[in-house]
Amino acid sequence: MKIKIINKSSNPLPRYESSAAAGMDIRTSITEAVTLHPLERRLFPTGLFLELPVGYEAQVRPRSGLALKHGITVLNTPGTIDADYRGEVGVILINLSDTPFTIEPAERIAQLVIARHEQPKVVEVEELTATARGAGGFGHSGLK
Repeated sequence: MKIKIINKSSNPLPRYESSAAAGMDIRTSITEAVTLHPLERRLFPTGLFLELPVGYEAQVRPRSGLALKHGITVLNTPGTIDADYRGEVGVILINLSDTPFTIEPAERIAQLVIARHEQPKVVEVEELTATARGAGGFGHSGLK
């Protein structure tokens, strides 16, 4: 499979950083540093425009190092880019730490995961098939 990408930034194309990586690192296309203050969120441009095959989506996910070390994460994770979207890929970052954090130009800010999906036919019914778990929800399994 090939993904068509227009790159209007001066950054390299997204790429996998290891042979078994699921996500490609993507960079911001800002030209000046931007400081995110605690609990501040902001949309960061990437300069990337994608053409995905029908039946696939691109998921925008946080980078674990930014999350662990600095409390920076993708607010709507995973963000979904649909196959028929042709606009610029943007990344909504939020600072969940108690200290300001500065995003530098060309910084790797997120990961892009390409995933297959389906559009099942939705069928309304009066009841669902019974299971041993039933309607047991959050914490139902007893695991802590």
